[in-house]
Amino acid sequence: MTTAVVSGGTRGIGRALSLRLAALGYRVIALYRGDGPAAEQTERAGAGRITALRCDLTRPDEIHAVSARITGEYGAPSVLVNNAGVNRDRSFLSMTAEDWDMVLATNLSGPFHLSRALAPVMVEAGGGSIVNIASTTAIRPRSNGANYCASKAGLIQLTKCLALELAPHIRVNALLPGFTDTDEVTERYRLDDPERLAAVLDTVPARRLGTTDDMADALEYLVSTRSSYLTGQQLVVDGGHFMG
Repeated sequence: MTTAVVSGGTRGIGRALSLRLAALGYRVIALYRGDGPAAEQTERAGAGRITALRCDLTRPDEIHAVSARITGEYGAPSVLVNNAGVNRDRSFLSMTAEDWDMVLATNLSGPFHLSRALAPVMVEAGGGSIVNIASTTAIRPRSNGANYCASKAGLIQLTKCLALELAPHIRVNALLPGFTDTDEVTERYRLDDPERLAAVLDTVPARRLGTTDDMADALEYLVSTRSSYLTGQQLVVDGGHFMG
């Protein structure tokens, strides 16, 4: 059974990505930091194809330890999805050094260290696909998110650099979700308020929020042979909200 690794793979978009890869026949290693109940629920939903492993992506030592465990027990993955991310939204003038460091460590350094740990064994095993989950705020700034926007913009540039250096063995692409119907997005943008939701939908030509299945559909394309000539690219899935 071919292995896939999904960081932040037990909640929100990451959970949908883990479940889709499991449905495609992968043995999925879903990394999580602290939500044990969500990890257990995702394992159960995966019907034996998903294993959740704890890893704090702000700690390179934990990344190297879990990567060694993955390769030792399951072999080299053919798919790596760098999905884990955090927000600490504040205005720039009130943003603390801790706010900045935590977001950059998770959203940008985490993918670097995890890719650096797993890419060599992926190359040795014949290659594969890395998909970095960025955000449309990587290319379209927003208020109160200088740390998050910068981290995701950096992730796009990291995607391009890895695509150059890991070719032709590993394809590396970025998936950029727009407004997606998850608990985290609802809370951050207060979309449980009908007026705020209506205001957001007015900016989206598709007139709806994205679903986690929309993102899983995009991931399925990016890891399949149908995208075999695609690397170093950004796939924006946002209902037309941003047209660059």
